[in-house]
Amino acid sequence: MSQWKRPDEILQLQRLKQKQKALQARIQRPSGKSSSDVSSSQQEPNPFAGNQKRKNPFSINDDNSTKKHKSFDPDLNNDESILELLHKTTPRDVLLIDTPVIKPLEPRFLVDPQHQLVISTDQQKAPEIQQKPSKHLPIHWGIKSRLRIVCKSSLPGNNLRTNQEASGLTSFVRCIGIKDSSVGLDISPGARFYQSTLYWQHPHLPWLTLFPRNSKSNHGIVLGEVERVALGKEWAVSFQNLFQLVRSRQCPYFYVCANSFTVLFRAAGIGGRVETHALLTPTSRGMRLALKQEDIEFSMPLKKTPEKQELNRSAESGISVHNGSFSNSSEEQSTNAPTDEGHDEEEDDDDMEEEKWLESLGVEADEIKKINYNQSKKLQSRECDDDYSDQSTVLIEGVECQAFFNFLLNAKSSTAKVGRLAGVPPTLIAPVAFVGATLRTLTTRSSKIRMDGEDYHSTELQGVILPHVLPYICGLLTETKDNFSTTLVTVPNTTVFSRVSQKIIDDADKENEATAIGDQVLWKENLSDSGLSEHILETMCRASKDSVNELERLVYCKEEGGYTWS
Repeated sequence: MSQWKRPDEILQLQRLKQKQKALQARIQRPSGKSSSDVSSSQQEPNPFAGNQKRKNPFSINDDNSTKKHKSFDPDLNNDESILELLHKTTPRDVLLIDTPVIKPLEPRFLVDPQHQLVISTDQQKAPEIQQKPSKHLPIHWGIKSRLRIVCKSSLPGNNLRTNQEASGLTSFVRCIGIKDSSVGLDISPGARFYQSTLYWQHPHLPWLTLFPRNSKSNHGIVLGEVERVALGKEWAVSFQNLFQLVRSRQCPYFYVCANSFTVLFRAAGIGGRVETHALLTPTSRGMRLALKQEDIEFSMPLKKTPEKQELNRSAESGISVHNGSFSNSSEEQSTNAPTDEGHDEEEDDDDMEEEKWLESLGVEADEIKKINYNQSKKLQSRECDDDYSDQSTVLIEGVECQAFFNFLLNAKSSTAKVGRLAGVPPTLIAPVAFVGATLRTLTTRSSKIRMDGEDYHSTELQGVILPHVLPYICGLLTETKDNFSTTLVTVPNTTVFSRVSQKIIDDADKENEATAIGDQVLWKENLSDSGLSEHILETMCRASKDSVNELERLVYCKEEGGYTWS
């Protein structure tokens, strides 16, 4: 029995055999034969030779004729010949690679040292686009968390005197316009600036951050059952009083900030609406179904799906949609009995025919139920596509607003039951006083900055910055300053309020329901006791295309006589 051999031993045996073959070839070579004859004789072995060994298929072929020698071309040894070959290559031999197309950079808005809005683009490649200054400042309905003002001269809110702070506080609490005041209050710009940094809030727990509602930033002891009940009772009284102020036009607007949603209530006349209305964002399918069950009609202005799809989606819950608003199907049947009943009968007949047709094909009853279940599941998934997005924002107007108020007052889902904010009711924020409200102030910080070799004064406001604060400060600065610029940071879940307001105004223009100038003046007069100045009310009551906008940066240039924003 042969023993196993290692690879190195096999290689040694092969080399030894090669040497033996080479030695035998020398011995057997006749002296008269040339090397070419010898090679030919080796290339034609005699198959009948008795001493010929069987060829090993696993051995390396040592035959000179079958060896593959690398051909060496001396012409390819230099670089010039290689370059010639590259030039001789035809285009079809070249591999084509798709290279990405580099798009030009989008223009960016910048503020130069003179505080003018410019666009950093290449004038040779792209046409210059410059915004025309506007005398009217648009309103932004989102709550800002930070506002920064940059100006060459010092701002009036720095180093307030005692008399200025007291006059600003008194004028804000009593809703007195201290600009034309004749009651002996300080009407200096510093007192007016301090007045713009105040707002009302309920509830106010110093150890908790109640706006924005972020559980990560709240640390402390969880409230007990007694504290939760007391907070709930106080909140109900404050919410009811604040809603009454809005209905009577004594308060222009206020916010209800819960853990999962935010509501903006606005008085009649604000935003070009003739009735009290509310904006709710974001919403889910469950919340919308809860509103439908309470017979609360609403519309979704930002929804992109057509009305026919809305009809199909609401058919599952027995709700019909007309003109973008939801209403109970029983009420519609009572008003349009012949058409709706006939339509329902046709749908029932179609469903029965489909089931009978499936039964005639031999489909079992369980399979038919499964098909119906899958179809309802698809309809439900379509309804949930817009959940917790800007498209899910809901508009509630008129009498339905009262029903929505009752819904929020009694809804248990508005107050979280678990977490660090468990038992804490939603935060109420308003520009005017109401029952149970706490007077709060913004944090003001001033500093000096240097840009392009010039010194500027910077004032930063932090906290809950309501929509009326920016027009108020801009109106104050236009009286005392030449040029200034502002930068704003908006709370993300409140940005959509401006988009919805603009969409409502655009839809009213399309329906030829544009607000007349006389109506705006009437609404402004009706809101004259709401605590805001006349020019702010005029801005909020305007219903033009440029009356609402999403603001991130605002620049005022006195030479051009207007505002530019981005």
